Amino acid sequence: MFTLTFLFLLVSIPLLVSSFIHRRDSWRINQNEDKDGDLLTGCVFSLAAAQWPIEKGNFNNDLIYINVQTPTENKYFPLALAFSLDEVNRNPHLLPNTSFIFEFPEGGCKTVSKLYSRMPFSEKNQQFLPNYNCKEKTMCITVLSGPDWATSAKVGTSLDPYRSQQILQLTYGPFHPILSDPEKFPYLYQMAPKDTALPLAMVSLMLHFSWNWIGLAILDNDHGTQFLSHLRREMEKNTVCFAFVSMIPVNMHIYMSRAEVYYNQIMTSSTNIVIIYGDTDSTLAVSFRMWESLGIKRIWMTTSQWDVTTSKRDLTLDTYYGTLAFAQHHSEISGFKNFVQTLNPLKYSDEYLTRLGWMNFNCEVSASKCETLKNCSSNASLQWLMRQPFDMAFSDDSYDIYNAVYTVAHAAHEMLLQQVDDGKGHYGNCLKLHSFLRKTHFKNPVGEKVNMNQRENQQGEYDIFQIWNFPNGFGFKVKIGEYSPYFPHGQQLNIYEDVIEWSTGNRQMPPSVCSADCGPGFRKFLHEGIAACCFDCIPCPENEVSNETNVDKCVRCPEDQYANREQGQCIPKAVIFLNYKDPLGMALALMALWFSAFTVLIFGVFVKHHDTPIVKANNRNLSYILLISLMFCFLCPLLFIGQPNSATCVMQQITFGFVFTVAVSTVLAKTVTVVLAFKVTAPGRKLRFYLTSGAPNYIIAICTLIQTILSVIWLGVSPPSIETDAHSVHGQIIIVCDKGSVTAFYCVLGYHGSLALGSFIVAFLARNLPDKFNEAKLLTFSMLLFCSVWVTFLPVYHSTKGKVMVAVEVFSILASSVGLLGCIFFPKCYIILLRPGRNSLQKLKEKTSF
Repeated sequence: MFTLTFLFLLVSIPLLVSSFIHRRDSWRINQNEDKDGDLLTGCVFSLAAAQWPIEKGNFNNDLIYINVQTPTENKYFPLALAFSLDEVNRNPHLLPNTSFIFEFPEGGCKTVSKLYSRMPFSEKNQQFLPNYNCKEKTMCITVLSGPDWATSAKVGTSLDPYRSQQILQLTYGPFHPILSDPEKFPYLYQMAPKDTALPLAMVSLMLHFSWNWIGLAILDNDHGTQFLSHLRREMEKNTVCFAFVSMIPVNMHIYMSRAEVYYNQIMTSSTNIVIIYGDTDSTLAVSFRMWESLGIKRIWMTTSQWDVTTSKRDLTLDTYYGTLAFAQHHSEISGFKNFVQTLNPLKYSDEYLTRLGWMNFNCEVSASKCETLKNCSSNASLQWLMRQPFDMAFSDDSYDIYNAVYTVAHAAHEMLLQQVDDGKGHYGNCLKLHSFLRKTHFKNPVGEKVNMNQRENQQGEYDIFQIWNFPNGFGFKVKIGEYSPYFPHGQQLNIYEDVIEWSTGNRQMPPSVCSADCGPGFRKFLHEGIAACCFDCIPCPENEVSNETNVDKCVRCPEDQYANREQGQCIPKAVIFLNYKDPLGMALALMALWFSAFTVLIFGVFVKHHDTPIVKANNRNLSYILLISLMFCFLCPLLFIGQPNSATCVMQQITFGFVFTVAVSTVLAKTVTVVLAFKVTAPGRKLRFYLTSGAPNYIIAICTLIQTILSVIWLGVSPPSIETDAHSVHGQIIIVCDKGSVTAFYCVLGYHGSLALGSFIVAFLARNLPDKFNEAKLLTFSMLLFCSVWVTFLPVYHSTKGKVMVAVEVFSILASSVGLLGCIFFPKCYIILLRPGRNSLQKLKEKTSF
């Protein structure tokens, strides 16, 4: 059988009883230190193995002595230790037939220097050297130190190499990289998980609440510098900036000389969020208490170790401000509350029980109270002593103690099962226990894994608590979320919005930004030498948008879109072309159809009266050809109306050039026919052959052939195509048919003009030739009108854009076609339909004879 001595070191926050008096911008801090200058205190517990059952209330008079000067927050730890030992003793599967008991030596709560002198391995207690006791078997000492790393390091470094192999040292409290150095502390085990994920957890919370202007107060030591480096790296990745960084000196005298500077730094800053990170028994704690005592309204973001510190002050109720604490994620240990409430204090030493400051009661022991306690029933419990609310949940440090007890128990249990304790040698048992402790991994009673392999010590998961302190020592603590680095990116942080709304009445937290967000339509303008979170907002340039907040650069809209007035989004541009649905397009289309139908009607009239003199006198076939070509001239504008495509763009110009060439060349042929008709009637003329052989009809074929050649050249060199104009008119895309080769287009117009000019000259010369049915005057006037329309067309066409330009061309086609139809055929239809008497040869002869 073996005996274990478990030394439990409890370390308090520095006993700096400070008073803060704000007079004329000056601070006076009164210090109350121990005479030896050692600000750290601890309590020693000895854990031993007994061969008899241990009841929870069967501890002897030496069970617990807690000095009244011990800070009240450290009195949580004995309860956690007692509960853990009781739970292990009741577990039939761990160390059967063996129980753990702990003893508390008188005067054990001392400063670290005094505490070390009372340890069994100190120079003053050489008679109690481990593994060298003639009266008992060799034993292995187990030390649990904490909660701050400095005490653990002091205990670890105070052991010489010989003694270090005889002692197991486990630490509770925050993980510290210095204690993980295997060369300095080869036999030290940290129960807390690594806190490397803490900076990322804090930054994730900042991003969730859209905070980007953060204050930081840390200790000016290696640990604080390392945390600052990690936090800065995560903040820079997510564009979160420091409003200020206060590096609080570790030395109290240096801090005293700079306290006002740190106070002014936080008061003049516009941030609402301040991170507090460091030891709770340091000058940082003094500074933090000073800020709270003056009622500085900030949200303090810190770790769970500062939970006790924040509860020392009575603050005014303000649901918008408080403390956001990151605590290690662990399941609730349900039996602890019942254990505390049923623990009977009267079964302990009356001498020390009356001075017991249990569970932050802050009670001052008096004779009357002592008599009251003595007169209590033996069935009384600690629940009767609760004068103030007490958090029954395990803190991070208590949970480390809980796991430490189970770790030692599991390691010792495995060692006993394999019968490796030979009871010989100076430190054989400890070395064997070391080897088992390194490999120990198990699930604790709440189902969470504990792995003592320091290399496999995983990153910590965090529960996020919001804490408010009310007057008279009351507080309100609620879990508002959790963070796990093992979840996929974007799902690591889980915030309980409904809990925040229930506890504060609002889902939102106070803002903490350097500059207001640049909304849609604006972009950030950074100033050189200023933090990236501080910027001006300027509007996006023309046709550029920003549909998110705080963009660095606006995005230019695509060619087929344009920015709205707010420049927050790109709107598709309206596609503009001469549409049938537009009033203008509809009117031109109706005109084209109506004149086409009217041309067909005239053609029918001429066909019906084809044997009348007025139809036969002016070459009936040429009249038919002219009417058909005019009908197509009226239908040609329909190709210009509607959304253009490659086929319609080609057909527009080719059809326009072809039908107008036929029409104008037909007019030229009719004019030549009139001239030849009068010339051949003169005696001795040889031109009769040209008239009888139908030579004027070849004019149409020849002119059409020339137009065909021009069209082929046009299509071969640069055919018409679709032209999209997205810049001429804001918010519109104008789709028109590009002429392709402008030279070819003007060549066609010039060709039409030359035919019309030739027809005009010939008709003008033949205008006075005698004949009742001579149409030379009509042809002259029609060509004059035709040329006038197209001469006017050129300047108007070049001064317009878009669908108006197309409408001008369509109108010119319709106007010139109406001019030909009206000037040539309206007078003849008038005679045929309304004056049929004038359309007979007999009437003509009678009039001539008269």
